[in-house]
Amino acid sequence: MKDATKINSYLTFKLRDEIFGANVAKVLNILEMTKITKVPNSPSYMKGVINLRGSVLPLLDTRIKFDMGETVYTTNTCILVLDIEMGGDTVHVGALVDSVLEVIEIDNDHIQPPPSIGSKYKSEFIDGMAKIGDDFIMLLNMDLIFSTSELTLIKESSGDSQVEVETRV
Repeated sequence: MKDATKINSYLTFKLRDEIFGANVAKVLNILEMTKITKVPNSPSYMKGVINLRGSVLPLLDTRIKFDMGETVYTTNTCILVLDIEMGGDTVHVGALVDSVLEVIEIDNDHIQPPPSIGSKYKSEFIDGMAKIGDDFIMLLNMDLIFSTSELTLIKESSGDSQVEVETRV
């Protein structure tokens, strides 16, 4: 049974005019924009790869993934370095966001279930909704945003191995 008074910490960020929250345990780092190396034949939401302390980090455009159009780069555009679980393995990915806001703490009893209809976002990766002041914050389950096949493709695309092309409907 969940403890209703449990407090969760979320890093809030903006995509267009919407506010989202990612559990801070999934966010490894916040980076300023850097040089992006394009990866041929990669999915539209994969912007390329960046160098993260000598490692190759796949960079994803979160707005494209959420069907919100391509990210427009500004001085506030950031990269969230995320720790995503994939079948018992972890994958590090960079996610472009329009801006990072703040870390907030939300009691479990202030989190409402995700909307079941009428949402333009897939509710299976929304853990819940929280109303903070006048704003609704969509709390994301970062492990569910990308399917296993997408993460496998991302992992392969960012490596030195051949790039696998996946057809989408």
